Amino acid sequence: MVDTKTPGDKKLSVPSKTLSLKPRVETGTVRQSFSHGRSKQVVVEKRGKRRIDGTPEPQAAEVAKPAPAAPTPAPSRPAPPRNAGSGVVLRTLTEDERSARASALADAKVREVEERRQAEEEAQRRAVREAAERAEREAAESRRKAEEERHRHEDEAKRKAETEAKKRFGEGEQPQSAPRAAVAAPAAATSRPGAPAARTGTPTARPGTTTARPGTSTPRPAGGPLGRAPAVAAGPDEDDGPRQIRRGPGGAARPAAAPKTTHKPGPQKERGRLTVVTALNADEVRERSIASFRRRTQRLKGHASNEPKEKLIREVVIPEAITIQELANRMAERAVDVIRMLMKQGAMHKITDVIDADTAQLIAEELGHTVKRVAASDVEEGLFDQVDDSTDTETRSPVVTVMGHVDHGKTSLLDALRHANVVSGEAGGITQHIGAYQVVSPESGKKITFIDTPGHAAFTAMRARGAKVTDIVVLVVAADDGVMPQTVEAINHAKAARVPIIVAINKIDKPDAKPERVRTELLQHEVQVESFGGDVVDVEVSAKNKTNLDKLLEMIALQADILDLKTNSERPAEGTVIEAKLDRGRGPVATVLVQRGTLRVGDIIVAGAEMGRVRALISDQGETVQEAGPSVPVEVLGFNGPPEAGDRLAVVENEARARQVTSYRAHQKRENAAASISGMRGSLEQMMSQLKTAGRKEFPLIIKADVQGSLEAILGSLEKLGTDEVAARILHAGVGGISESDVTLAEGFNAAIIGFSVRANKEAAAAAKRNGIEIRYYNIIYDLVDDVKKAMSGLLAPTLRETMLGNAAILEIFNISKVGKVAGCRVTDGTVERGANVRLIRDNVVVHEGKLSTLKRFKDEVKEVQSGQECGMAFENYHDMRAGDVIECYRVETIQRSL
Repeated sequence: MVDTKTPGDKKLSVPSKTLSLKPRVETGTVRQSFSHGRSKQVVVEKRGKRRIDGTPEPQAAEVAKPAPAAPTPAPSRPAPPRNAGSGVVLRTLTEDERSARASALADAKVREVEERRQAEEEAQRRAVREAAERAEREAAESRRKAEEERHRHEDEAKRKAETEAKKRFGEGEQPQSAPRAAVAAPAAATSRPGAPAARTGTPTARPGTTTARPGTSTPRPAGGPLGRAPAVAAGPDEDDGPRQIRRGPGGAARPAAAPKTTHKPGPQKERGRLTVVTALNADEVRERSIASFRRRTQRLKGHASNEPKEKLIREVVIPEAITIQELANRMAERAVDVIRMLMKQGAMHKITDVIDADTAQLIAEELGHTVKRVAASDVEEGLFDQVDDSTDTETRSPVVTVMGHVDHGKTSLLDALRHANVVSGEAGGITQHIGAYQVVSPESGKKITFIDTPGHAAFTAMRARGAKVTDIVVLVVAADDGVMPQTVEAINHAKAARVPIIVAINKIDKPDAKPERVRTELLQHEVQVESFGGDVVDVEVSAKNKTNLDKLLEMIALQADILDLKTNSERPAEGTVIEAKLDRGRGPVATVLVQRGTLRVGDIIVAGAEMGRVRALISDQGETVQEAGPSVPVEVLGFNGPPEAGDRLAVVENEARARQVTSYRAHQKRENAAASISGMRGSLEQMMSQLKTAGRKEFPLIIKADVQGSLEAILGSLEKLGTDEVAARILHAGVGGISESDVTLAEGFNAAIIGFSVRANKEAAAAAKRNGIEIRYYNIIYDLVDDVKKAMSGLLAPTLRETMLGNAAILEIFNISKVGKVAGCRVTDGTVERGANVRLIRDNVVVHEGKLSTLKRFKDEVKEVQSGQECGMAFENYHDMRAGDVIECYRVETIQRSL
């Protein structure tokens, strides 16, 4: 590079070192190490050391000066020339170079300020951390000193106790007690703060006792930072060597007594990082054993635990079955003691074994406790049958159940009373559901609740439920039909329920109606009407022409007044589930007849094994109501599942009580179902019965119905169809539509699905079609029972019946080549057919049964031979025929059986 020389410029010489900007204060970086292997690089300033006379070192005099806070000098001036004698002239700095150097200086200052700020923050954090560590160390030191002080007091107390004991009982140690007492006196005197003496392990202080043993903490001088000297931890017993020094506040050594102590504290456990060396050397630290700690605890407690405790008498609640562990916990006794008592009685048990309530009561009473026996059924106490106060009762509407034979006009009579038309909606013109309605009497204006029951033979359970919840039974008998089987059954239900009967002789408008015959037939069943001198009211009515309906309502109101029906409407509601179903849009729906109290929206209800909260109440007219009083039928929405028809409904105070009741009832229901499936295996007759029915064929079915009552009637009818050879096996029965799970279950057992007044959803129908599962729909229970009966009849083994055709006598036996033996016979009676079954009888004994293979007349094969004609016969696979034998020909007919 060529430098341009300008006249008038001075020559610049290049120094030996590189030209650079040197800061006022010399700085450097130092790597600082922390615990846990952490380190950080920090910026430090190098200053000169201060001399004693106050003058800094000559080399560091310039570095020690503080950096000027003046702004950066203007870079427009060139640097002053330094004559080094080299004769080299430097060129003038350009504007760009001056601005670059100025910006570099500004950046360096900013960087220096930032680094100084970071260093100050790090110093503050380090100071806080060191202060925390210092406080922790001081706390640890104070704890250690408190522990040593406590040990010293314990040693002093034990030494005094031993000295006192030796004074009382140690006559042979009198020569030694005097020196020890002499030593004890200065020891006690120096134990106060400020005493100058320290305690040693021997009566006289030795020079070697002024220093602590290796491995113990070194005592600090009295003039340390804390202004006091910590006491040195006590050494081992006197048998192991001289004891260590305890320095008091004065720091002077003093002699101490040497009683043998059980406490041998080791050196202070070191704190620090866990390394391989510290882990391997950890066993060298002598720590206190568990046995030593237990002995110390027992000594401090003064053996107070060995004192007999006062016996606690408890009231033990014992259920029907309880485990030994639970019984011991309730009695606050040891389970070992309970097992020991059982072993004394000759019973070997484990702690988890279950014992009965009687055994548990004997054990609890023998141990001195009082017993309170409880049963699982106690959760149902107080739900029903609470007596009402006579002052709070009021008159309620009567509940009337209409009963009678099928097609005698029960529903038509109710339609005439309600001015409705329920009959038109019934499938097949018969009632297959139980219904509840309310009718207002035109004369008195009082409401009467009617319950309509089916008349078919399959709905016996429905009629029984209707009789249980009713106050009055209206027995409907057709005047042209008379008393029928279901009429007799209705009379028996009414007598069992002990309710009054009102006979309604219906269809008197027919020309062949004979009401007098009905009254006469009722006498055979101990029902005597008033016209015959009895106490049973009878009314001749016509539902079609609405004749005498007002008279019937009047008689019902009169009978209700005689009964004087009263109840308390302000109490929690009680009722009976008349019917239950699973509605696709509304969920489980139950038709409930409220018998006592008032049912409101929001009440928590329990019915059977189901619970829920009342979400809505719907009256018989389809209107939503907020509450239902006594004798009011309503539809209740809000159950978790459909309850069973006939279950009693009750309102409980909270959900916890409802869950207790429903869980108990569900458990009982499962146990009953398991018992009915498994059966009893006790007696020999039962075992033989099971062996007899082991080969019985089963017809698997899955039944879904619209309501619980219809399902109950279907199951009862199918159960009656079973015989010793074939029976219907109900895999699943429920309320609601047919779902995919039903189809899957039917596929696994190759079962048929029956839907009564319900349909399968789209997915279930597609799955059934895909898997070949048959789904049959019914609306009339007659058709359902008949089809199942025919299907079960197909599983019966057919009956074989023999039909005698004729007899033939063997006259001669012929041997024909390629054919064998052929019997020449004469048909004595009847006919002989080719291919028929035959028996060969010799001396009135059957020697062979088989079939005819050949039947010839002369040389021709014929189908049959009449009586008196001769023929040739040959048997299949049998040739031992003799002259004089008799051939009996017969036909076997197969007859299909039916249930």
